[in-house]
Amino acid sequence: MPATRKATSVARKAKPAKAPVKKPNGKANGKPSKAPRKQADVASADPTLFAPLTPGEVADALRTLTEDRRVSGMAKVGRYRVIGTEPLVIKPPHYMAGHRLARVVIYDYAADRCVDATVDLDAGIVAHLDVTRSQPMLSREEEAVAISVAMTDERVRSRVSLGEEPLVAMHYWGKDPGDLSFARRSASVIFGRAGGHPSVVAIVDLLDNVVTTVTPAGQW
Repeated sequence: MPATRKATSVARKAKPAKAPVKKPNGKANGKPSKAPRKQADVASADPTLFAPLTPGEVADALRTLTEDRRVSGMAKVGRYRVIGTEPLVIKPPHYMAGHRLARVVIYDYAADRCVDATVDLDAGIVAHLDVTRSQPMLSREEEAVAISVAMTDERVRSRVSLGEEPLVAMHYWGKDPGDLSFARRSASVIFGRAGGHPSVVAIVDLLDNVVTTVTPAGQW
């Protein structure tokens, strides 16, 4: 009698599960997360960097800027006005963090352009320079000039009533390409009684210091 072979089942051994490996970010899977960026401690900044510019610093900033070859032509012609000077503070990790900086804005009348510069007063260099066709706000000197020009114009004086005075001088930019103020830096001077309604508006061309238009306030 033939021998019978006993059927045997081969049990497949289960592989032991691998323990999850923790990554540096604390997760079982995925790429390690970047370390959180450390915020600059503003409280530890040098408070003197925020102080207003001294007259000496303003003079140094203007000298450094006007000696820069990129705007040296403006200084030679001399038809420009300083619109504003103010301290500028930059946060780390920028390379200029901790430096005494001055922002200088100048309007160049001869070239009809705006010069916006950052001067590093510690290094004595122009660190950043933008030259655009933008129109910055009027400086206080420009406001005073516009008011003075408007008040001495005969057309304005003939339309201003007794007791009326200049209320405000604002930057004016004409919308009509045919208007002189569309292409030239101008100011609008509004006349009237204090606390009352405006009566007359005079448009002053700041390049030639003349009144170009006199208009009733109701039609302006």
